[in-house]
Amino acid sequence: MTDTTLPPLPRRLLDTIFSPGKMVAEVAEHPRWLGALLVSIVLVTLSTALIPPEILAEVQRRAALERGIEMPEMSDRVLTVIRIFSIVGPLLGFALIAFLMSGIYTLIFAFVLGDEGTFKQYLAIFAHASFVSAVMTLPLTPLRIATRNPQFNLSVGSFFVFLEPGYLLNVLRLLDLTQIWAALIVALGAHAIDPRRSFGSAAAILLCLTLAVALVFARFLPMTS
Repeated sequence: MTDTTLPPLPRRLLDTIFSPGKMVAEVAEHPRWLGALLVSIVLVTLSTALIPPEILAEVQRRAALERGIEMPEMSDRVLTVIRIFSIVGPLLGFALIAFLMSGIYTLIFAFVLGDEGTFKQYLAIFAHASFVSAVMTLPLTPLRIATRNPQFNLSVGSFFVFLEPGYLLNVLRLLDLTQIWAALIVALGAHAIDPRRSFGSAAAILLCLTLAVALVFARFLPMTS
C-alpha cells in the first residue's frame, strides 16, 4: 500500500509499481495522462544525457564499419551535435510512441474487439505503465556506460547468452523485461476499462503483439554478438 497522503501523481506512479491494480482502477475512471507521461520523458531524457557522447559516437562508428564504411574521428562540434540529438531524439520519440501505442491499443480493444474505452483512457494507462520502463533506465545507465552499449537492457536474451549470435538471439534481446512488465500493466488497465475483457486475454493479446514486433524488428539487427 502506498501513502495516501502523497500528492495524486506521485501516489499513482508508486502504485504503478507496487499496486498496479489500484492504479489502473483509478486511472480508468479518471484518465489523467500528462503528468505521468512528462515524468517518464524526463527520466528517459536524463538517463540518455548521462551517457558520454564518445560512447554514442563509438556506436555509430561500429555500425558504419559493419556496413563497410570507414568513419573519420569526430570533432568536438560533432560530438556536441550527437549529444543534442541523443537528448532530443528520445524526448520526442517517447512522446510519439506513447500516442502511437495508445492508438494501437484503442484500435485493438475498442474497435476490433468491441470493448468499451476511449483513446484517452488507453493513453492514461500507457503513460503510467511506461513509468516502469522509464524509471528502470536510471539504474541501467551505469551498466550502459560500463559496457559502452547505450542500448543495453534486461531482456529475455539476457538469460540465453549461450546462444549463437543470430536471428533468434536478436528476437530474445528485443523482448525487454521492463516492457513486458509494462504490457501486463496495460492488460490490467484494459480489464479495468472494460471488466468484460479478462486480464488473461488482454495479457495474451499484448504479449503476442510484443512478440510480433520483436520478430519483425529482429531482422533489421546485425547478426553478431
